[in-house]
Amino acid sequence: MSRAAFCVDSLNLPLVAAPMFLISGPELALACCREGIVGSFPALNQRTSEGFEEWLVQMSDGLGKLQEENPGASIAPYAVNLIVHRSNPRWQADLELCVKHQVPIVITSLGAASQVVEAVHSYGGVVFHDVTNQKHARKAAEAGVDGVIAVAAGAGGHAGTINPIVLVHEIREVFDGTILLAGGLSHGEDILATQALGADLAYMGTRFINTTESRAEDAYRTMIIESVSSDIIHTPAVSGIPASFMRQSLEAAGFPMDKLNQAGEINYGEKLKPIDDEAKAWKTVWSAGQGVSQITDVVSVQALVSRLTQEYQAARKRLCS
Repeated sequence: MSRAAFCVDSLNLPLVAAPMFLISGPELALACCREGIVGSFPALNQRTSEGFEEWLVQMSDGLGKLQEENPGASIAPYAVNLIVHRSNPRWQADLELCVKHQVPIVITSLGAASQVVEAVHSYGGVVFHDVTNQKHARKAAEAGVDGVIAVAAGAGGHAGTINPIVLVHEIREVFDGTILLAGGLSHGEDILATQALGADLAYMGTRFINTTESRAEDAYRTMIIESVSSDIIHTPAVSGIPASFMRQSLEAAGFPMDKLNQAGEINYGEKLKPIDDEAKAWKTVWSAGQGVSQITDVVSVQALVSRLTQEYQAARKRLCS
């Protein structure tokens, strides 16, 4: 059994709560792991590598406590997101910390590096890499990653523009490992749909912004509840590369709305702003995916995962009958 297959089989629900810039932290990740789904956070949500290591210690201690208090329960592994790009001067130092603390899953973005794969495989860890097209999936496969995250149209953050059905098929043509699908997923039946397409795991971000354990401001959560899919604008204006943001926050930040949807010659990963600049921008311009139209409340991770599980099982029952 492959490393990634073992990870998938150990979960209560085939789901990863995606790492979200400025939103995900150990509190959210541990709550997800407790419910048997993969919890995660970006290394850059801590301003320094020293702070990042404190989070890794918190995760290790927290998971140990969960296992001690819940003998026999399926406590899921956690993941850390590394931006493997020249705009991030910390990624090598943060990778060394991942190795030191044996982070179970490392999710790489903006660069599929064999150096990362070799380092994580050295202690038995798993590497997933997010992509928006087949070209980058092929590069990830060549780097030896265990899983490829298909970031399809409708996803939040640095999203792609390809239909999820097409994207999963195109990735499967060049990659035979674990596939995760992201893009507008909000319900348990959406998780089942990802499996029907041939993906192994669902990758859900926006739905977890509106949990009590996330680091989002109340106004951010309220805007998600009040938004619909047409409020999500995919633009390179904020990050330097295309990403999805809520129209209301773009307007409030003074962006020229008549120009945001104009196509530009933006090469994915080539014009990313420095990390500090991006963090300042994302504090006031709020990212979300098209799944906002399906989010009407703020609940605990426990309540959300319970709901998703019931929806997933009901969808399976409907299909089987």
